[in-house]
Amino acid sequence: MSGWSLLVHALPAQVLAVVLLGGAGLVFLAGALGLFRRAGTRPEPWQPTSAIVTGGVYRVTPNPMYVGMALVYAAVALAVGSPLAMALLPAAILVVHRGILREERYLERKFGDEYVAYRARVRRWL
Repeated sequence: MSGWSLLVHALPAQVLAVVLLGGAGLVFLAGALGLFRRAGTRPEPWQPTSAIVTGGVYRVTPNPMYVGMALVYAAVALAVGSPLAMALLPAAILVVHRGILREERYLERKFGDEYVAYRARVRRWL
């Protein structure tokens, strides 16, 4: 098989991966933002929060926006064919993880046992 033929056969799989990863990422992001809006609280982690959101995508992970961003990042890296971008994804996730730990401390101080019970039910990432 020639290089061109391999590219043509591989392209649908790459497109499917991009669509699935990007689509899943957007579902996580949109679902989380919608739930924050309905709860009347801010989604920005640097802003004070007034409620714990535990329904919808938050039943799967307490960090659906970060999961969504990581999935979209992976989709974009695949779409542009950048092995370097894919190789940097774990480092980006590690940086985000440090922020998550800070957010968890804040939420535990603010909401106490309610937040501790929620975190006991849901895994940090997926």
